[in-house]
Amino acid sequence: MAELKSSAIDCSVVEAVQTQAFDVVVIGGGPAGMAAALAAHKAGARVAIVEREQHLGGILRQCIHPGFGLSHFKQELTGPEYAQRFIDQVHATDIVLFLNSMVIGIDSGEPTEDTAVHAVTLMSTAGMLQLTGRAVVLAMGCRERTRSEIKIPGSRPAGVFTAGLAQRYINIENLKPGSRAVILGSGDIGLIMARRCTLEGISVEGVYELMPYANGLRRNVKNCLDDFDIPLHLSTTVTRVIGHDRVEAVEVSQVDERLAPIAGTERIVPCDTLLLSVGLIPENELSVAAGVELDPRTRGAVVDQSLQTGVPGIFACGNALHVHDLADNVTTESEHAGAAAAAWALGTGASAVPDCELTVSPAGIAGYALPGRITAVALTKLNFRVRRPVNTACVRILADGEELFIGKVRAFKPSVMESFPLPAKVIQRALDLGVSEIVLSVDPVEEA
Repeated sequence: MAELKSSAIDCSVVEAVQTQAFDVVVIGGGPAGMAAALAAHKAGARVAIVEREQHLGGILRQCIHPGFGLSHFKQELTGPEYAQRFIDQVHATDIVLFLNSMVIGIDSGEPTEDTAVHAVTLMSTAGMLQLTGRAVVLAMGCRERTRSEIKIPGSRPAGVFTAGLAQRYINIENLKPGSRAVILGSGDIGLIMARRCTLEGISVEGVYELMPYANGLRRNVKNCLDDFDIPLHLSTTVTRVIGHDRVEAVEVSQVDERLAPIAGTERIVPCDTLLLSVGLIPENELSVAAGVELDPRTRGAVVDQSLQTGVPGIFACGNALHVHDLADNVTTESEHAGAAAAAWALGTGASAVPDCELTVSPAGIAGYALPGRITAVALTKLNFRVRRPVNTACVRILADGEELFIGKVRAFKPSVMESFPLPAKVIQRALDLGVSEIVLSVDPVEEA
């Protein structure tokens, strides 16, 4: 969005507003932002969190189902319980909070300037304010893909919601979105809302999934669909919305290998509500305005192993970087980003001059590879997600066609974000070959 570029802000107005200085400014007060801020504070930085809502917690405030904290706290918590633990930790520190505040621009200065101070301009009920800091952490989370983005034909009646919006209506606003629902998409939030609707007395006619496999975690398929006898229809999608003032029915059709609707398989499913769980998109309008390069595969920032973007001093983490399946993983990643941001701001981290410059590209059935750049010869955690489920496959690291690393043969699923440690010696070997790119390839293995 070009409107967000700092160059579009009247400089005379910016100079007139109040300015506050920090070491690290974190944009977003959800699980990613709070974890990053706490890690930066622990490292000795003076930290501020900017959050557009009136409460900290982000999306976790409406995720009242259990399943959080199993790896981070070693116990099962609901979303609000998980968030509250971090909220309490934030309140126990001198981290400065700017709630009900919307960031409208980031002035990153010269991209090559090591000592650049970033200016974050925000608006709140108190007016315009500018925060400065040597490091900025982007933790804005993600948004849901809408009906217009997947182009469902038909009329435009009331009753079509994204699954997350329906979740907010039920769990926070105490509103009932409908009485008879169809859910399109088997992402985790769609599965969870199938169960939630059932518990609230809303009849769920079925969950329809375009792909030939469920996109959510296996535990959610079992706990949310199987346990409540909610049917899951694979290789099926909604091809038309029917209704005038309110949704009256939807037309569903089976799809072929190319995901195109098969003529003659159409059937009408009566309902008054259509919930869409058709993917998440990282919120990165601010990132683009600040000059941050985005990865077309993840739609998040291109970062190095310290989660620093191509703009010195700007870091990214959580769902604004790439979509996670577990909040615990968001926390771990964001703590890494926060600590790295504090080290950059305080001058205790790595030199601004990189040890190396290797790009990381996905191949085979790997949908993406993160980080997209490696700038230091050190143990690096690589994250990736496969594009389709496979029972037997292995991870290989290639450089100029030469195999540098091969992992164990095992199963992979698109619903699970995978990771593995890339040893420093593998990075060094790639450098010795004189290459500028390494390839992360996930290759299916034929079973005997």
